[in-house]
Amino acid sequence: MRIPVLQPPGRQDAIIPHVYRPRMAAAMEALSMAVYQETTLSFREAEGARFRIALINGCLMCQGYRIAADLQQALQAMDSDEAPNSAGRGEAPTEDYYRAVHNWRTDPIFTDRERLAIDYADRIALSPQPLPYDDAFWDALKAAYDDGEIADLTYSINTWIATGRIVHVLDLDGACAVHPTAIAAE
Repeated sequence: MRIPVLQPPGRQDAIIPHVYRPRMAAAMEALSMAVYQETTLSFREAEGARFRIALINGCLMCQGYRIAADLQQALQAMDSDEAPNSAGRGEAPTEDYYRAVHNWRTDPIFTDRERLAIDYADRIALSPQPLPYDDAFWDALKAAYDDGEIADLTYSINTWIATGRIVHVLDLDGACAVHPTAIAAE
């Protein structure tokens, strides 16, 4: 760890260093939870984009996170009675799905929407400057997603980029209750 993670009073689950800048950390945590609780994206669409960001960021904690088990565990640890929005979000991805994100451009496991979500995440993280001017990409994205879903995906991707980079850059990957799985090392 580059800086110690000091837990706020009454909390043993914080990942972000709350003690140093408590308002910033609380806002980051609230945004992260909103991304999971308010999204209307399918689990596979969101997780494909999120896992691509985890690979780009190099965040082992993010690579080990699994929506099916870890979100509910995080909510319980926070004593939150707010269940994530799961209506109509489909099945949680399998380990085969997570493995396939390494080859997202060619692996047939992805639907067109899932591949576009992963592509959007990749572009935002790696080449954001030309993205607003790529009309062909935007035509494809807008044909598959409505404006609300695009906003949802944009907030989510940028939250994952920021959170994952904080965790990885400060070397907090091992300080979190979510431990990397074997797939993270692949």
